[in-house]
Amino acid sequence: VQLQASGGGLVQAGGSLRLSCAATGSIFSINHMGWYRQAPGKRRELVALITSVGSTNYGDSVKGRFTISRDSENKVYLEMNSLKPEDTAVYYCYGYSDNYYWGQGTQVTVSS
Repeated sequence: VQLQASGGGLVQAGGSLRLSCAATGSIFSINHMGWYRQAPGKRRELVALITSVGSTNYGDSVKGRFTISRDSENKVYLEMNSLKPEDTAVYYCYGYSDNYYWGQGTQVTVSS
């Protein structure tokens, strides 16, 4: 499984961004996909995931502001609204089948 992330960038607090992640390879084996993030000096944390049957799960800090969705078996999106400076981090797309597979990180910076 290979993952290609896109999106991210710089936005003011209260703004919105959209991240995309496309999976290629043995995508039929993917159980769930989603995003983690890591801010400087902090642990990597779950942002959101979506399963192969469409169930979703969100980190507590993003509930009600972020929405994960997918339009096919191999592409997922993360709509991020009402962004806060504490959302600033490198966001990593992942897919899980027999193992975790990671895309390249994409920087999200929210200015106050």
